[in-house]
Amino acid sequence: MLSLRIAARFLRTSPVQSALIAAGIAFGIGVQVFLGSLIISLQASLVDETIGSSPQVTVTSATEGRPVVYTDEVRAALEGEPGVTTVVPTRSYSVIATQGEESVPLQVTGGELDALDTIYDLSGRTIEGEASLAAGEVMVGRDVAAEYGLAPGDDVTLVLPDGATDTATVSAVVDFGAAAANRTLAFVGAATAAAVLGQAADEYTAVQLQVDDVFASVGIADALAAKPALDGLSVTEWQADNEDLLSALQAQSSSSYTIQFFVLVAVALGIGSTLAISAVQKTRQIGILKAMGMKDRGTGRIFFWQAAVLGTAGAAAGVVLGVVLIVVFGQVSTTIDLSPQWGFTAISFVVGVAVAMLSSVIPSRRTTRLDPIEVIQSG
Repeated sequence: MLSLRIAARFLRTSPVQSALIAAGIAFGIGVQVFLGSLIISLQASLVDETIGSSPQVTVTSATEGRPVVYTDEVRAALEGEPGVTTVVPTRSYSVIATQGEESVPLQVTGGELDALDTIYDLSGRTIEGEASLAAGEVMVGRDVAAEYGLAPGDDVTLVLPDGATDTATVSAVVDFGAAAANRTLAFVGAATAAAVLGQAADEYTAVQLQVDDVFASVGIADALAAKPALDGLSVTEWQADNEDLLSALQAQSSSSYTIQFFVLVAVALGIGSTLAISAVQKTRQIGILKAMGMKDRGTGRIFFWQAAVLGTAGAAAGVVLGVVLIVVFGQVSTTIDLSPQWGFTAISFVVGVAVAMLSSVIPSRRTTRLDPIEVIQSG
């Protein structure tokens, strides 16, 4: 194609200028790929730390103080909802743990260890002792254990909700990954909790669920609430209870999109202005081509192909630069699991090429206004 060959010749005759344009595109796309992957990884890490190890949808009785009767129909309704990955019935109550003259309030959750592990990963988070919720055993958080000198095998006195006292043995110390949880959470076996609350075998304080997409919790909660099997039950989800976290995530995304937008604008202006200067520099050549019979559309394609070549080369180099930055940053960072987001990277590449090609509109329109006779006469 004649326009492509001429565009390639123009690029070869100005190698430094072409290299600078490609480098500018590469830097812009590289920053975009790195920034986008960083923001996505930060959000995933934040959500995992705050929401990943906790219930995302909770089913309780609509009448305060009444238990949830966990029938086969209720279980089938919960487990059969698309998007629900974990269903764990639990019993919860508050106690005051005393050790000598010291005391601390704890929120106790009772359940089967294997089931609780699917949400809280108690076994994987155990840092002392062995994860166990046998009768008379309790698992406590790291901060409570450190502050009150508790270790696996120690006995702790619990003041129960009815004022009675009970003695439990610490089976393990758990690091929940959050200071508030490490100071307030404790876990006991399902039978122990049932005895404290006076509940039957099929009665629970709540049924806790996790979903495959945490941001789909609203739709899943609404779908569950509409099921006849859950009449008389209340369904809540984490987004309604964590508005501050959602606002922070949305603000983070907005700032990322704003920065990426201005990066693309800078790339487009840089390419457009450089190609416009190139059009001025190549005015005589373009005039001669038009005098030889090349149509306005053909001369416009020259700059289109220049932009396409520069955009593709620059965007490809930018992807490589962005991935390199991600790998290097991922190796030096110990707090963020940073990895390339290939879907976002592919979008960034396509957008970079598209922006480069759109920037060719400026010099292309300039060539349509050239009068070849005037250009040749002016020398």
